[in-house]
Amino acid sequence: MSDTPKQDNLFASPLGNVPRFAFDEAVVDVFPDMIQRSVPGYQTIINLCGELAARYVQPNSNCYDLGCSLGASSLAIAQQVNQPGVSIVAVDNSAAMLSRCASVLEQGQTTAKIELVEADICDIEISNASLVVMNFTLQFIAIEKRQALVEKIYAGLNPGGCLVISEKLLFEPESLNQLLSELHHQFKSAQGYSDLEISQKRDSLENFLLPETLETHINRIKACGFNSASPWFQCFNFASLVAIK
Repeated sequence: MSDTPKQDNLFASPLGNVPRFAFDEAVVDVFPDMIQRSVPGYQTIINLCGELAARYVQPNSNCYDLGCSLGASSLAIAQQVNQPGVSIVAVDNSAAMLSRCASVLEQGQTTAKIELVEADICDIEISNASLVVMNFTLQFIAIEKRQALVEKIYAGLNPGGCLVISEKLLFEPESLNQLLSELHHQFKSAQGYSDLEISQKRDSLENFLLPETLETHINRIKACGFNSASPWFQCFNFASLVAIK
């Protein structure tokens, strides 16, 4: 695999009926470029997950990277974990993502044990966990399944364990949501995306990426029993939350 990521031009030409977004081979091929140019603060969030791993990962416990894509969070965790007997479980339902992820991890500077699992994160078991990370994953899960998923994570976390949820957010009132959406649009324009690309990708993600308000996320997390939950990073309409059991 080339060290230089391929440029994302999937939506650069008029597509007519824009297909629904999918984490297929075409997206995998350009994913590093796509997410860096689409999500403000992405690399900062990934790096901070490593910092949390150094603080919260317990000896002989499991870390879960749910919706791992190409393993960026798993690598950040692996590079910062300094406890013995730690296993990292990286889960994704995209075979194309996991195939490329395996290649990425082979090149990563880590000796930590990382297990790749192809599965729906709603179906896997969470156990003996000291850190669970969902970076821009929950937004693709059906809203009616989100409560049960967070409850399962809470049940599988050890006392003192940490949950990270990073998401695109919805804001109220609509005027504030519009402002932050426009600032995000400007961010993507500054990264070289055309208005056509931004518009077509937005259409592709409609009814697939389903954002919620920060209040909804925090209320759900606390309802599951977490002692604390708070945003620890935000840029425009993207934020990362941390919760401690």
